[in-house]
Amino acid sequence: MKSVPVIAIFDIGKTNKKFFLIDEYYKIVLERTANFKETVDDDGDPCEDIDLLTNWVKESLADILSLKKFDIKGLNFSTYGASFVHIDHDGKVAGPLCNYLKSFPDELKNEFYATHGGEEAISRETASPVLGNLNSGMQLYRIKRKKPELFKKIKYSLHLPQYLNFLVTGGYYSDITSIGCHTQLWDFVKNDYHDWVYKEGIDKILAPVFPSDKAMDAVINGQEYHVGAGLHDSSSALIPYLASFSEPFILISTGTWCISLNPFNDNPLTADELNKDCLCYMEYHGKPVKASRLFAGNEHEQQTKRIAEHFNKPLDQYKKIKYHAEYVRTDSADNSDRSLMQQSLFGERDLSQFASYDEAYHCLIQDIMVQQKASTTLVIQNTGVKRIFVDGGFGKNPVYMNMLATAFPNFEVFAASVAQATAIGAALSIHKHWNTKTIPGDMIELKYYALAHKMEVE
Repeated sequence: MKSVPVIAIFDIGKTNKKFFLIDEYYKIVLERTANFKETVDDDGDPCEDIDLLTNWVKESLADILSLKKFDIKGLNFSTYGASFVHIDHDGKVAGPLCNYLKSFPDELKNEFYATHGGEEAISRETASPVLGNLNSGMQLYRIKRKKPELFKKIKYSLHLPQYLNFLVTGGYYSDITSIGCHTQLWDFVKNDYHDWVYKEGIDKILAPVFPSDKAMDAVINGQEYHVGAGLHDSSSALIPYLASFSEPFILISTGTWCISLNPFNDNPLTADELNKDCLCYMEYHGKPVKASRLFAGNEHEQQTKRIAEHFNKPLDQYKKIKYHAEYVRTDSADNSDRSLMQQSLFGERDLSQFASYDEAYHCLIQDIMVQQKASTTLVIQNTGVKRIFVDGGFGKNPVYMNMLATAFPNFEVFAASVAQATAIGAALSIHKHWNTKTIPGDMIELKYYALAHKMEVE
C-alpha cells in the first residue's frame, strides 16, 4: 500500500500538547494529545515542565517516523508565546521555562523604563503594552539583572517554537512571529531590535532570524525532512484566513480574550490605542498586524454563572438560547462610555429587573457588544475592511453573532471555523516545501449573519 504524504505538526498550548499529521488536502489524518503537570521554577513559582515536554516531543516524533503508512514530508511547530527556553554552550537547557503569568518586580520594572526612555515611548515603539512577564524581553532583562550567573551560561534564549525546532534540527533560530508578539524586543518603526536590546547586550543571546515561510533540511535517522522554524500560535491561526481571502478582513478570535486582528492595518500604534489595550502581532511574512483585546470571554464566564444562579438554571444554559430581537434594548442611556480595560456595565445590573434568563442573557451580550464594537473599531480605521470573521466560542453563539451584525451594519459578518487553525496555519506557512497540491478553497467553514432579516443564513 502506498504511504500517505503528510506534514507533522507539534501544536503546544498551555494546557493541551497536540501532535498532528496533516495530508496534502489539509485534512487531519492523525491526532494525539497529552497533558502534563506543571513543576516549579527556581523561585518556587509554577511553570512548564520542560523535561516532560522535551521527552514527549522526542518520543512522539520517533514513534510517528516509524509508521510505514505515512510519508512524512515536513515538520513544523506552533506554541504559546512569551516563553523562552535558555540553552547553554553545551546545548543543554540552562534554566526553567518561566511562566508568563509570573509577577514582575515593580522595582525592576521602574528601573528598566527609567533607564530606557519610559513606558509610553517603549510601548509605542515596540507595539507592546506594559505587561510584565508577558513582555518576554523583560524575562531576559530580569535574568541579566537578578541572575547574572545564569545569564553568563546562556548561549541562546529560544522562544518555545524555536526550541522545538532545535530538538529536531540542532540549529539555533529566532522567528519574527514570536519576536514581534508583545515582547518589547522589536522596534516596529526601525524594523529591528529595539535600542535597549543592544544596550543591554540581549541581542547576543538571540539567535539569527529564520524566515517563517522557509524550511530547512534536517536529516533524522538517515532520512531528510523539510522543517519550519516554528510560529507563535496567534500568528499561525491567522494564516488559513490569509491563504483563503485576499480582500481586507478583520478576524475576531474569541476565547477568554476577544482579539480583533486586522492584517491590513499597518498604521503605527498611538499612545491612546495602547492605553485601550491595542498591540501589534507580527504576520508570518513580517508585516505588523494591529490588534485590540477585550477580556469579554472571561466576563461572559463570570456573568453567566451569576445569571444561572439567579434563575436556577444550568451553567451552560446559554448554549440553548436562540436570538430574540424583542429582548434587545433600544435605550442607550445605560451604555455610557467605559474603559475597554473594564468589564461591561452588566456586572452592575440588578438581575431582578429581568423577567427571564433569556432576557438577562441578551442584556449581557448587548452590554459586552458595546465594548466589542469600540474595541474592534479601534483596528478598522481606513483599511478598506468590509468583512468580519469570528472564530472560537462566540462564533457559535447566535445572540453574539446577530448583535455583532447589528453593531456593524455596513460589514459582512461571518461565523468562521477552521478545524485546528493553529496547526493548519503552521502547515500552510511552509506549504511550497512539502505539498505538491494547490491550497484547497474549503478550509474555512462560514456562516453568514444577515442584519436585514434578523436571521442566520446558512
